Amino acid sequence: MTLVQLEYLLAVDTYRHFATAADHCFVTQPTLSMQLQKLEEELGVQLFDRSRVPVRPTEIGKEVIAQARLVVAESKKVKELVQNQKQELSGELRIGIIPTLAPYLIPLFVTAFMEKYPDVRLVVQELLTEEIVQKLNYELLDVGLLVTPLEDKSIKELPLFYEAFVAYINPAHPLAGSRAISPEQLDLDDLWVLNEGHCFRSQVLNICNRGGSAIPSGHFDYKSGSLETLKRIVETQRGLTLLPELSVLDMPVEKQSLVHTFREPQPQREVSLVVHRSFLKKRLIEALQKEIVVAIPAHIRNRKKEQVVGVKEV
Repeated sequence: MTLVQLEYLLAVDTYRHFATAADHCFVTQPTLSMQLQKLEEELGVQLFDRSRVPVRPTEIGKEVIAQARLVVAESKKVKELVQNQKQELSGELRIGIIPTLAPYLIPLFVTAFMEKYPDVRLVVQELLTEEIVQKLNYELLDVGLLVTPLEDKSIKELPLFYEAFVAYINPAHPLAGSRAISPEQLDLDDLWVLNEGHCFRSQVLNICNRGGSAIPSGHFDYKSGSLETLKRIVETQRGLTLLPELSVLDMPVEKQSLVHTFREPQPQREVSLVVHRSFLKKRLIEALQKEIVVAIPAHIRNRKKEQVVGVKEV
């Protein structure tokens, strides 16, 4: 049994296709298949059900794969120890970030990070929370930037800051005259929300469930995956939406009157840096964490945890 064979094993489990796994391992498919066959012969078990498309691990295969992930991760830590000894920060850092955070957080820190660590290559993907967690588990990402708590035992959550929710209200709406509002005043019939799958949607509905109707209705049902689109709809249609605080920091003066805060205690979302339990690239991730915290506006960075809204819909 070799580390190379275990890496091939993990690649097939990740991509569920021998040719694709071989491409990602930079070998031919016959080479990868032969090495996996040798591993199966040595262990005396079949690790994959090749009769199914896509291929799937057998029951014993799942157990072997889980152990193989631990072995391969520990072997990579040896190289990481050597690199840390050299006091150098270099290599590739793969980041997954949710769409309701990416356009507002990335510009705050990315330039400073790249200038400070020129030998580090950042690879950033916008993904939904579920996709980020899955890619962390399959080692296709090194770190995630998303909203917590997730209550997932496979990952480790490192809270970065607490961001308040604000309401974005059309001037013709009855609530437009109130500078500060409460969740009990919100009515889902007037509220524009994101598509299902976005954790921000679940949080908004959790806020509204404290008051107002439970099922939105009306003649115009628009499903959006973009907070910026929801802003434009509110500006041109009667209604309102809820937004994260970072999304309104640089809002033009003429639109600032549409932004309304919540009364204390303000509902918050907990933004965290998330890694797999057996994560690698510790120093790189610590550097990323530091640069993000420094880049956040002081009033957000110094905010204490109070009224965190759950990520899962209730």
